Amino acid sequence: MTNTVSLCPSGAQHPVGVGLKSEHMLQIIESQPELAFFEVHAENFMTAGGNHMRFLDAIVETYPLSVHGVGMSLGSAEGIDQNHLKKFKQVVERYQPWLVSEHLAWSVHSGHYLNDLLPLPLNKTTLGIVADNISRMQDSIGKQILVENPSTYVSFQATDIPEPEYLTMLAEKTDCGILLDVNNVYVSARNNDFDARSYLADIPADLVGEIHLAGHLVKDIEGAEIRIDDHGREVAPDVWSLYEETIVRIGARPTLIEWDSNLPELAVLVCEAHKARDLMASALAGREPLHGAA
Repeated sequence: MTNTVSLCPSGAQHPVGVGLKSEHMLQIIESQPELAFFEVHAENFMTAGGNHMRFLDAIVETYPLSVHGVGMSLGSAEGIDQNHLKKFKQVVERYQPWLVSEHLAWSVHSGHYLNDLLPLPLNKTTLGIVADNISRMQDSIGKQILVENPSTYVSFQATDIPEPEYLTMLAEKTDCGILLDVNNVYVSARNNDFDARSYLADIPADLVGEIHLAGHLVKDIEGAEIRIDDHGREVAPDVWSLYEETIVRIGARPTLIEWDSNLPELAVLVCEAHKARDLMASALAGREPLHGAA
């Protein structure tokens, strides 16, 4: 395994895809929208069968697939669940995805799965735990994984390694890559008062294998403005601006539009994907930024 960036098997010069939802599957098969790839959550396909699996079988005949895990719990000190890993491996073997990814988070304790991706303190102790779990996962599935930066709402006193450095150290220890979620960087920066541009500049370009973009909710809680990573609306203008600057710095990367709640029509997702594709092309062509500063 190596942490070099792979090219999109569809041949797309500016590869942009969307998260695949069951509500859209039949329409995708019938209309074949102009997209470079689709991404699925592995946990939705760990069953024995059903229409959604048959539809996915048909879709992967035309489109490359990215498999994104949400339940491996790479941050668990008790290690990753071997049964879950076995099922994840079966999904990978069945669909032979182009990209595989998981989160820098934990979600399992004593066999109980929590319905959230929880952050962890970033220090040498957790670094060793997460690196061991990443290595076990990669060894099992026989593929490099990309590790996604989380959205955060509080900071830990036990954190003493900056997140970009932590992700870089994980990649150096395990040969994993980084799934750079630009929206998560922005949400975390606004919630925890750090500079999103500095964070992005500290991520080594050659480690980034994919980018995620999504919308977020702005909410007032007891007079404090909090940004919540809900994946329930269009990408915010400030996030588009950061994305454009990132592409100028690191070059073209597979980019995914995430939209998991308040699900719109497929045409809306395709429109967001085409916006990302056109912005990527514009950024690479050296044109003036199309969006205002964050």
